[in-house]
Amino acid sequence: MRHIFKFPDIGEGLTEGIIIEWYVDKGTAVKVGQPLVKMETDKVVTDIPSPRAGVIAARYGKVGETIHVGETLVEIEIEGEEAAEAPSTGPEQVEEKGAGVVGTIEVASGNALLPASEEGTEPKPAAASAERRKVLATPVARAMAREMNIDINLVTGTGPAGRVMKSDIQNFHAPAAPVMSAAAKAPAAQSAPGELIEIRPMTQIRKSIARNMLRSKQNTAHMTLFEEPEVTRLVEARARYKEEYKKEELSLTYLPFIIKAVVAALKRHPELNSEMDFEKGNIIYKNYYNIGIAVSTEDGLVVPVIRDADKLSIRELSRAVAEIAVKARDRKLTLDDMKDGTFTITNYGALGGWFGVPVINYPQVGILGIGRINQQPVVADGEIKAGNVMPLSLSVDHRMVDGAEATEFLNDVAAGVSDPLSLIMRQ
Repeated sequence: MRHIFKFPDIGEGLTEGIIIEWYVDKGTAVKVGQPLVKMETDKVVTDIPSPRAGVIAARYGKVGETIHVGETLVEIEIEGEEAAEAPSTGPEQVEEKGAGVVGTIEVASGNALLPASEEGTEPKPAAASAERRKVLATPVARAMAREMNIDINLVTGTGPAGRVMKSDIQNFHAPAAPVMSAAAKAPAAQSAPGELIEIRPMTQIRKSIARNMLRSKQNTAHMTLFEEPEVTRLVEARARYKEEYKKEELSLTYLPFIIKAVVAALKRHPELNSEMDFEKGNIIYKNYYNIGIAVSTEDGLVVPVIRDADKLSIRELSRAVAEIAVKARDRKLTLDDMKDGTFTITNYGALGGWFGVPVINYPQVGILGIGRINQQPVVADGEIKAGNVMPLSLSVDHRMVDGAEATEFLNDVAAGVSDPLSLIMRQ
């Protein structure tokens, strides 16, 4: 029996992916959960696993080509069964459970990909499925096509991944020299001889980051406050216990203490752990504390989430931070690792950064930036002494959070990291 595996609908508005690398070829024996292909979506670079055990009978799409949701990726000959013995004329049964997907993907629910519903047993190659393919085009190109009464499906796109651009619409009726397809003509980098520029296509993830940053700036009223708490006691506490944590193969950083301080402040200032539904005129207060941690990877910025951070000890937070860092580095974040965050922390101090103005992870209403700890003169009891100072930057959505509320929140966070014992005693 031949199983048709199509690029699944993984939610969050994702409709397509670019093939980065094939792990299998025709004739390859595969197991359930074995990676078949590496795909780049506008959220992540991720491995798509096999939903069945068997032998690859056919695969569709070349490296660099775009595959849309519902288009066939591979045909799998199920072991021990002959396709001729079990012909099917009706819809194939949808998998009840898919193998867990490796990658940094945001989805609506679950930690696995389910195959899309499939009609019939005979696959249609990607090139032959134009009738159900959504044409990629810029908003300007779509608007121009409507104004000029041009069927955009007939226009050959010259943009990234075959996207129809404004110039494609303008040149549609004009005589022109033959244009190579985007997949055929798009090298990793382009540069004209003798020119001091280099043009590289944006990755799907970079496009997603750009859209999210722009959406945040367009839909929120950013306000940023700064504070420099003296954190010598925090530095001493970490120095005292880091060797003990090493025995458990844990690296004790400042981040678990910061998370503790943030959660304590969120409980006192619930506006910063909320979300605004402006169209309906509602404020959604969240009685759970899922803290997103911004992580820089080779593929771009990702924000995995530590769930129920209020229920975790410093030791448990240390372990959780280490786990998501390794997962992000190895591209092994599951779907659930990336969703339902309520507040975000970005630690540019780990890279040597001092102060920053972090961009809110919309639709959240707040993000805390952490700078590098510096030793500098501080005043205590009327005397000047050497102290350790941690720069903090808090960006909030001013539509939701007033200046006084934001200041009090930041003061509470500063007090927590200044006195780490209070984070435990006040629980």
